[in-house]
Amino acid sequence: MTPPTFRGSCLCGSVQYEISGEPKKFYHCHCGRCRKATGTGHTSNLLVTPGTIKWMKGEELIRIYKVPEAQRYAHHFCTVCGGSLPRYVKETGFIVIPAGSLDSDAMLQPQARIFWDSRASWSCEDELPTYPEYQSP
Repeated sequence: MTPPTFRGSCLCGSVQYEISGEPKKFYHCHCGRCRKATGTGHTSNLLVTPGTIKWMKGEELIRIYKVPEAQRYAHHFCTVCGGSLPRYVKETGFIVIPAGSLDSDAMLQPQARIFWDSRASWSCEDELPTYPEYQSP
């Protein structure tokens, strides 16, 4: 069976990608790093099994900011518009796709909120399960 393909791009469209892989999880992350990177109460990330990331356009425009003390966190973004882009996280073995960068439906609904104990007091609430830290796929 052929794994699903996800296509997406940055805000300005200068970077475009295609990822093949099986979707496993869809989390809203409330950690302080994700809040700072997005300027919102959480980030929404789709996790897919290792497949392939094919940069269709603009790979040379991608930059990475790695928080020195972070085990898993890095922010991949377009140097033209600052839009978030997918990244392979070696420590977990998954590709993390910022859901907002997808050009089509995510194929999954959000399943949980992680780093809930780190959330901003004004952040949203709903019926999704919550976890105090990273939830392994």
